[in-house]
Formats: sequence, C-alpha cells, structure tokens
Amino acid sequence: MEHSFGAYFISGVDTNCGKTYVTSNLASYIHHRGVSVITQKPIQTGCEVVADDLIEHRRAMGTGLLPEDKEGRTCSYLFKTAATPQLAAKLEGKKVDVDKIDRDTRFLLSRYHMVLVEGVGGLMVPLNDEYLTVDYVASRRLPLILVVTSRFGGINQAFMSIEACKNHDADLRVIVYNRFPDDNPTVASENFSTIKKFALSLFPHITMVDFRSSDSFWGLEL
Repeated sequence: MEHSFGAYFISGVDTNCGKTYVTSNLASYIHHRGVSVITQKPIQTGCEVVADDLIEHRRAMGTGLLPEDKEGRTCSYLFKTAATPQLAAKLEGKKVDVDKIDRDTRFLLSRYHMVLVEGVGGLMVPLNDEYLTVDYVASRRLPLILVVTSRFGGINQAFMSIEACKNHDADLRVIVYNRFPDDNPTVASENFSTIKKFALSLFPHITMVDFRSSDSFWGLEL
C-alpha cells in the first residue's frame, strides 16, 4: 500500500452499511504495516462516555484506547440521543462547530501520519444548520472513501451517493463495496460491476475495493 499521508474521510450510503467495520479493518491494515495511523469519530450520537465506534476501531487495531481518545481529541462531540448530529445537539442545547472538528483533525495530524475520519450516517446527514456531511467533506477537500453495500437496494443508495459527491464537488477517491452479508454471491458480483461502471462514468479515476476482509485493501493507494 502506498500512502500520501494526511486525513481521509470515510462515509457510507446509510447508517448500517458497514462504515465502522470498514474503518476498523482499514486502520488495522495500515497500522500493522508500520504506518502511524489513528481514527477519528468527530461526532457520535446515541452514546455516552466513550464513542462506541472508536472502541471498535481500537479493538481491530489491537491498541486499546489511545491517549488522544482519553483527551477527547478523536471525538469532538458525543451526544446521548441516536439522531442526526443537528438534532442530537439541539436536544442538548448545543450546536456542532465544524471548526472544532478541524482543530482536532489538525491536532491528530501533528501526531500521526494518517487520520481516518469516520462520518455519521450517510453523506446527506446534516451536521448543523449550515453543513451536510458532503458539504463539510467538499469544503475541506478531504479525500473521500465511500462504503456501499451488496444488499438489496444497495445499487439505488450507491448511485444517489455517488451523484451527491459529483453534485457537491466532493473528492471521491475510493468506493469500498461491502460484501457482508454475502447472501447471493452471483447477485453481489453483478451489483459490484454495475456500481463500478456507474462510478467510473462520473469519477474516471475511482478505485473500487471488493471488500471481504482486511486483505482486500492490499495494493490500495491512498
């Protein structure tokens, strides 16, 4: 795997498409190949004390919670209500400040070569009254890794998300095709080809990863 070090944003087609699983496996893959990497979950909803997704990331990496997790630099906002960041913050009398997220990302980049930033839900989820997730990614020019699924309805979700990237001028670099659950391998393989063809029509230099395990990232250039 070759790297141009920096921050990468990982989003998906919805809340249960496998973003955390993919982020965990990608972080583990990079970590165990000697690259200094940390994950960031800027906003976690439906959770208290420690972001659940960060716990899963560290479990996969085999590190346990890191100092930056305990310092609160890997999760800028933690909300109790399982809702969009915009609503979850409102219910607690708060508002998501994207500049704070930026500061935490820059802090992490001062300590690590790579930061994998896992988003909340899909690309069109509102972070606050001004920013959708895709707007934040595009405005910061963060290279985007999009997780899509092989399940029924996955093509529709993938096409809409890819179009959203194009319409909002997001820097979509990689699509990770999550095979789990691989109930019908024939259908899953055909859907992979269909999504790849559509993605290439809008992003000619896109890389498509057929994700089955962490070894699926072998040879991926970031």
